[in-house]
Amino acid sequence: MTSSKLDRIDVSILTELQRDGRITNAQLADRVGLSPSPCLSRVKRLQQAGYIESYNARLNLARLGSSMTLFVEITLSNHRRDSFQRFEAVMAATPEVMECHLVSGGYDYLLRMLVPRLSEFQRLMESWLEQDVGIARYFSYVVMKTPLNRAEVPLRQLIGDDAHDDA
Repeated sequence: MTSSKLDRIDVSILTELQRDGRITNAQLADRVGLSPSPCLSRVKRLQQAGYIESYNARLNLARLGSSMTLFVEITLSNHRRDSFQRFEAVMAATPEVMECHLVSGGYDYLLRMLVPRLSEFQRLMESWLEQDVGIARYFSYVVMKTPLNRAEVPLRQLIGDDAHDDA
């Protein structure tokens, strides 16, 4: 199943599951205009095809206590394959690194980090520098406010009108 084989009902199912991963199959079927059995078959097919990776709870960080989000630009000292692999392995092993993106432009990686306090971020940076994971320089940006934080992927905009109408 490729994106060109998604029909409008598949897109509707994915859209609804993004909004509410705990929706019952009966409710989902009703929202997308199917009976429960074919709806469940489609969901299973979408899961097996890899369109649905997991179901997660979105947590309210403010209720959990204080935390800080930082974006960090990282430039590596070497640009060899093993340098990238080593850096990425260390980032993957660090729970505070929520996202790690290899980017084009003036630096190599953009990280999104979540820490309880600024001192924890500084401890991590010092640890990475001591471990010599290949960081030549870094710039950090503390998030002061997040006026928008979407969890849903804009499916219809990403795949356009390519979703077939043959449901």
